[in-house]
Amino acid sequence: MKRNLIIVGLMVLICSFSLIFVGGCAKDQAVMGDVELAQIQPSAEETAQAQAQAQAQAEKEAALREQALKEKALEEKLMAEADSFKNIHFSFDKYDLSPEARDILGKLADWMLKYSDFEVTIEGHCDNRGTIAYNLALGERRAGAAKAYLANLGIADARITTISYGEELPADPGQNEAAWAKNRRDHFIVFPKKQ
Repeated sequence: MKRNLIIVGLMVLICSFSLIFVGGCAKDQAVMGDVELAQIQPSAEETAQAQAQAQAQAEKEAALREQALKEKALEEKLMAEADSFKNIHFSFDKYDLSPEARDILGKLADWMLKYSDFEVTIEGHCDNRGTIAYNLALGERRAGAAKAYLANLGIADARITTISYGEELPADPGQNEAAWAKNRRDHFIVFPKKQ
């Protein structure tokens, strides 16, 4: 019996120590939780700094958006001006520049000298009389004549490209002199330089 009392006493003692140990650990965890929580929550100063940084970032993004909109509006304005350059026309089987063509090219050159961030592609076109190969060659000579004139007015060769479509893209599909006269042309496509 004495032995049973000793075993019961030991068990009571072990249970008591277990309860004390478990209670102590829970207290430690509660204290650690408070410390971790204090570390997670920013101070008033840190909160103010974060808000100031967020405000500065928002203002910077707004300024960039506004600048992009202004640049786009300017580019659209310039493109509208560039689209106003008329086609130049040629006599039958010729690639000589008329006085009217030289005037249009002079205005285009002035504009391109003023806005150096733009390039031009000159498309040479012909009417449908003649062979395909002949018309492609004639269209290239017409575009080349306009390019040479622009280059003489100070536009860098690197800003001017040419292409010949020959008779492939008529402005007027008619089969009479009025339609053919519209088709014998150089067409200008002005665009911003690729960055």
